[in-house]
Amino acid sequence: MSAIEGVGEVEHVLDVRGLSKVYGEGETAVHALRDVDFSVRRGEYVAVIGQSGSGKSTLLNMLGCLDAPTSGRYLLEGLDVANLDERQQAVLRNRQIGFIFQAFNLIPRTTALANVELPLVYAGVGRRVRRERAEAALSLVGLEGRSDHRPNQLSGGQQQRVAVARALVTTPALLLADEPTGNLDTASTTDVLGLFDRLHEAGRTIVIITHDDEVAARAERVVVVTDGRLTEAARR
Repeated sequence: MSAIEGVGEVEHVLDVRGLSKVYGEGETAVHALRDVDFSVRRGEYVAVIGQSGSGKSTLLNMLGCLDAPTSGRYLLEGLDVANLDERQQAVLRNRQIGFIFQAFNLIPRTTALANVELPLVYAGVGRRVRRERAEAALSLVGLEGRSDHRPNQLSGGQQQRVAVARALVTTPALLLADEPTGNLDTASTTDVLGLFDRLHEAGRTIVIITHDDEVAARAERVVVVTDGRLTEAARR
């Protein structure tokens, strides 16, 4: 059994201990993260808030297994990410993390259904099962009637819903959203945040990276990043 196949049910979906990230050396070294301790229980809805340059983007890259820390440990679903090779980390990202980006990152010339199917294509899931799961994910986000639409035929809010469906289609342990409302108008922002509320109520584990206090206020727990350090805000 591979390390990935051995992922089991643990209390904390992610658990970070003493995480630090330093870019450069000597006098030009930049300490983007400083000895960070951070954990998220299964089913929690957490907002990580900070201004530009605070270190929240670096933290996002660590949590998404997109970059390696200089020191410290990161356990995702009980697995120490540092013990995995690049292929295993890629498999872990595809199976256990659902990414949602500010810019949607949809493929322009393909349908909503094909965009949602993409992670399952990478996972080697057969065509019939892929289609069934992608259609179910689109239905979950309220877009069952838009499966054959391309991104340019959808509003910004609908495009972000497609991105959420794509993140959900592998039934990941963690939804990791990077400024998910940054490109949306007020009405679409309210709509998408309402979707996150419902996903949380359904038991999904969600971490939102944001600079917006109003977006962060929707979460049940807020963590503030300042100069590479984390502090816990008061719980709701």
